[in-house]
Amino acid sequence: MSIITRPWSRMTLAGKIILPLLLLFVLLNILIVAGQMTGVLPVLVNGLFQVINDNVDIFRFIGAVTALLLFTVPAAFVIIFMEMKLIAFINLRLGPNRQGPWGVLSSTLHGFKVLAKEDFTPTGADVPVFTLAPVVTYLGAVMTIMVIPFAPGLFGLDMNLGLLYFFAVAGLGVIGLMMGGWSSFNKYSLLGGLRAAAAIISYEIPLTLAVVGVIMLTGTMSLNAIVLRQSGSFIDWFAFQQPLAFIIFFIAATAEGGRTPFDLTEADSEIVAGFATEYSGMRFGFFFFAEYVNLFILSALMVTLFLGGWNAPLDIQPLLDWLHITVNSAIDPGSLGIGLLWIILLVPPLAILAVTLPIWMIKSKWSFLKAFIVGFVIVNVIGGAILAVWAYITFPFVAGLFWFFGKAFTMVALFVIMRGTLPRVRIDELMGFAWKWLIPAALLNLFVTAGALLVLQAR
Repeated sequence: MSIITRPWSRMTLAGKIILPLLLLFVLLNILIVAGQMTGVLPVLVNGLFQVINDNVDIFRFIGAVTALLLFTVPAAFVIIFMEMKLIAFINLRLGPNRQGPWGVLSSTLHGFKVLAKEDFTPTGADVPVFTLAPVVTYLGAVMTIMVIPFAPGLFGLDMNLGLLYFFAVAGLGVIGLMMGGWSSFNKYSLLGGLRAAAAIISYEIPLTLAVVGVIMLTGTMSLNAIVLRQSGSFIDWFAFQQPLAFIIFFIAATAEGGRTPFDLTEADSEIVAGFATEYSGMRFGFFFFAEYVNLFILSALMVTLFLGGWNAPLDIQPLLDWLHITVNSAIDPGSLGIGLLWIILLVPPLAILAVTLPIWMIKSKWSFLKAFIVGFVIVNVIGGAILAVWAYITFPFVAGLFWFFGKAFTMVALFVIMRGTLPRVRIDELMGFAWKWLIPAALLNLFVTAGALLVLQAR
């Protein structure tokens, strides 16, 4: 037995993941060969499809979790790049401009750099807790994205208690920060963990109370139903019906996400890096990614609750009716005369040639290849724009994704601008502002909303 366990214990984490996958790949190939020889393969395939059909909800949930988990990494990279560029613009600098065009690969290379760093555990640390803390923080951020609706019919899980689930799971993040601060055997880390706990306890109350007004107006805690309640125009958004709640939620979300001016949990001018002082390598990377994923999730929740979610500011359906444009996603290739296949094969080359020849004749010093490349780019840009407009009009989920991500990344940009302009507050100011101002304002908003509903119902 030691012949197997000893090499396994000496393997790295990557090796422990890759080896079982290789063994599974070999086993599947053996089964495929055996199935082709004995006729078992069709039976296995039919049985697999039958199992998927009988448990479609479970497989849909697994697929949604996998897709959202994979989505968080590129989303974090985009936000990191946005932050570096915006703060550079505020400081009259260029920002990253070396790795890739306009520096777009800089955040990706930062991720690879974190992977290449040594993963060090300090002497005296509580190793199991120290190791699990980044994972708990990252999962606490990622699991909340399951209930956020991105577009009509495009969400991980539609729960009647979606908001309750969000706030319950979001609390795991601060537990991970406290685990990392306590287990690091470092006073700066412990202070960062205690500050995170204090901030969450203080600002969770106004954050939740601000949402209660929205729940009173809609009568549900389903995020999907809350977005549907805001359909129409931007006047129907809860940011205009609950302006005080929106301001309170925005300030409390800033503190929940540990963003400037409330980034006391990792204040580098006071406690080095707070809870993450002793972390390096990929364990630090989990904390790093969790911060930016949490920033996107808080922005997405704000968009969902107060800014209409996937709804457009104005409904374009009356304009489409006036222009006699019928939205029909079903395309009949036979109705196109020469056929859809011939259009796909002939139109792009002819369009590129039609653009290339005038460019080549006007720019006589250019070679045909250079004119062809310019024509190819122009046709693809115009064709892509036409395809995007057609998809926006034809498919509701495309329009929903456009508006949802546009609003969410606008809120992210606002958080980044705050980091580049506002100074950091003191810890006593952080706590006092929550207890002395935000909580009374949230209670006032709650009482005013309840009174307004009673008056309207009496009429």
